[in-house]
Amino acid sequence: MATPRVLPVRQLTVALAVALVSVFALVAAPVAHAAPAASIGAGPELRQGSTGPEVSAVQERLTELGYWIDGVDGQFGFHTEQAVVALQKAAGIARDGVVGPDTRAALAEGVRPGARTSSGDLVEIDLDRQLLLVVSGGEVERIVNTSTGSGQPYEASDGTERIATTPTGTYTVFREVDSWDPGPYGALYRPKYFNRGIAVHGYPSVPPEPASKGCARVSLAAMDWLWESGSLDVHTTVLVR
Repeated sequence: MATPRVLPVRQLTVALAVALVSVFALVAAPVAHAAPAASIGAGPELRQGSTGPEVSAVQERLTELGYWIDGVDGQFGFHTEQAVVALQKAAGIARDGVVGPDTRAALAEGVRPGARTSSGDLVEIDLDRQLLLVVSGGEVERIVNTSTGSGQPYEASDGTERIATTPTGTYTVFREVDSWDPGPYGALYRPKYFNRGIAVHGYPSVPPEPASKGCARVSLAAMDWLWESGSLDVHTTVLVR
């Protein structure tokens, strides 16, 4: 019978080391991963009707920055466009509601407006940038697209000619109507009145530019959120600046 061959200790050590290296190489071999999501600062142009993960990424970033949006669903609809327009207003770029290079840069930079006040819970209406800001303790918690007085002449219900303006100043919400409230110039959705007949209210159309007769328009869903969140209850301070 042949005598089993016994390897010298040195050869056995080398062989074992080679085997261990081979096993380690297999374990440590890189695993293929899915390509990472495109950076928020780069990507395709997005607009109403766009869908997919790129839209979800933009919606998530808008929400992170405080721009009010009606959920993250990967669907670029009216409310996403409203949030994009609000961002564009804050950034001082074209208000077209389209996520292009300038808007992506604003998202990546984290552009958001600051509060005028340093304490208290209130709502600020920024006439220059056409933004409604929900503020707490000097920090802007939510940013909502709005459209205020157009500055154009119009015929009042008493037949006189007036200029559509939203007067600056500090006011308080003194009345609210939890329904469509008929008025001389059309019904207002769930209005919160803070200066005579001037209110923050919902409206089907909220253009990027000033377009109302003096009220601060927001989208219907944004108005629902203002009610539900308690951000604009009766006695809330409204600073128009």
